Amino acid sequence: MNDINVTQLLTQMRSMTALAQGQPAEAIGAAGGVDFAALLKGSVDKVNETQQQAGSLQQAFEAGDSQVDLAQVMIAMQKAGIAFQAMTQVRNKLVSAYQDIMSMPM
Repeated sequence: MNDINVTQLLTQMRSMTALAQGQPAEAIGAAGGVDFAALLKGSVDKVNETQQQAGSLQQAFEAGDSQVDLAQVMIAMQKAGIAFQAMTQVRNKLVSAYQDIMSMPM
């Protein structure tokens, strides 16, 4: 059986995922890893974009646009809500990890 370096495999998969999602080249570090700050900013921007799209669809529906139906608006609003909740949970975990690290004795 072949010996597979799991860390290297995960790093390559993350790099390919970042490239497939269209993240900027500077988001990929020299070691093949993804820059945390760029990844976090990209995630926040994506959540913001999802919320903006949902708001636009909602306004178009309220204005009577015949090309926007209620189901489309509701799906967009649910996606935006779930994305925001996920981002909130990530933020809570980051704050918790930061507090744990700061309370460690030196």
